[in-house]
Amino acid sequence: MDLRPIIDEIASHADDLLPGAKSRDRGRTDIAELIVAEYPNLGRADRKKVVDGVMAVLEHEDFFGTQYATGAFDEDDSESDSSG
Repeated sequence: MDLRPIIDEIASHADDLLPGAKSRDRGRTDIAELIVAEYPNLGRADRKKVVDGVMAVLEHEDFFGTQYATGAFDEDDSESDSSG
């Protein structure tokens, strides 16, 4: 079964479908619950693939705000330090 359409559908509507998911753990839980409710015929293995696929897309799109945890502002800080 091609799960890509389901992954793409959930990921493309993540802002609406996962409004309270600001952490990866919460996002993963909310996605899993959504899949059970919306796609009850998917087996356990396929549900896991969809959750993993959606999480990969959302992480790639920085849905959970990972730039704050990875030190993305270090460059800006060094620029302001050297100019002042």
